[in-house]
Amino acid sequence: MTSSHSTPPVGQDVPGDDPRVDDVSPQASVPDDAGLQPVKLLIGVVGIALTLWLMFNLFLAFAYYPGWFFNSKLLMGALGLVVGVGGAAILFWFINVAVEALPRRLEHGLIPYAFLLPGFSLIALMLLYPTIQTIHYSFANRDSTEYREPPWANYTELFSSSAFWSAILNNVLWIAIVPAITVALGVVVAVLADKLSASSEKWAKSFIFLPMAISFVAASAIWLTTVYAYQAPGRPQTGVLNAIVQQFGGQPQNWLAIETGRLNSLLLMVILIWLQTGFAMVLLSSAIKGVPEDTIEAARIDGASEWQIFWKVVIPQIRATIITVFITVLILVMKVFDIVYVLTNGRNNTDVIANMFFNELFARGQAGRATAIVVILLIAVIPILIYQVKQFREQEATR
Repeated sequence: MTSSHSTPPVGQDVPGDDPRVDDVSPQASVPDDAGLQPVKLLIGVVGIALTLWLMFNLFLAFAYYPGWFFNSKLLMGALGLVVGVGGAAILFWFINVAVEALPRRLEHGLIPYAFLLPGFSLIALMLLYPTIQTIHYSFANRDSTEYREPPWANYTELFSSSAFWSAILNNVLWIAIVPAITVALGVVVAVLADKLSASSEKWAKSFIFLPMAISFVAASAIWLTTVYAYQAPGRPQTGVLNAIVQQFGGQPQNWLAIETGRLNSLLLMVILIWLQTGFAMVLLSSAIKGVPEDTIEAARIDGASEWQIFWKVVIPQIRATIITVFITVLILVMKVFDIVYVLTNGRNNTDVIANMFFNELFARGQAGRATAIVVILLIAVIPILIYQVKQFREQEATR
């Protein structure tokens, strides 16, 4: 009777003898929990404190003792860059040392927050602290040395001032007119530019976007000297508006002094619209190009006109971008200052909140009332910021 198991030929491995069968897959080694390491923790904490102290004092020395650095802005800038980047790297290294010295479970839970702490600290230092101080000083006197009696006197004086309510009305007009017209013109220009050839579209968009490269002050000076300039009757008119009026037999006007229908404020708004239309066009043009061609072709097959396609297909799909551009311009409008300051400085009922703050602080020396104006502006901006964050989260959720 023969055995059912045959001997394998010489040189052939038995399957059970394959060395790979007995291989054990490598496993990640988890370091043992060494518990709290006081010496390492002390090194980390002292290193963090020393690094922050040295960085803080060096930057203070730039401001208070420039002679130590030979009054060289180039040298201070180079040192600031080296110390800022290098100090941040050393700071995070010491943070890591301090966190690793903690018990394992505490380390794993704390390490993300430890590395976020410097960023949050800077936000608190640069944003939260000034905000709290501004609110605090809004209850103080003109030189912020003591509280007023009663503490809310700055607010009652503002709310009882006709100049304040005139500035509020102007801000409301700016808010109602400028963002809407800017977005509307941006959409129109984006759609029309999209119909051009590639080279023509590039040149047209570059020309329309060009005003964005000009500062608000420079733009105000350009419009004042070339468009709104006024010369006495009989003299050559250098402003475009008065030149046209005089050409048709009319009398030149000091346009920025005409309060009827808030015409002077409307003329100031034109400058900001001119500046921001290019910004709106760029973002909206990108959104329009992102509309799927399939949806447009489907609408055409269904017999929709180009006008219907624009309003019922394109606009709904770029709604998120329209809202973003609108809110961005809206926040800018609420803080508008440069144009008003350069052209009128608030004269003839053109004042706005930001310009009123500037005059209260620097022209009249009323620091308490000026900070109260800032607090009012801050309160007005907060709901818009909340809405913008909400819209951003909704956009992220639908992606």
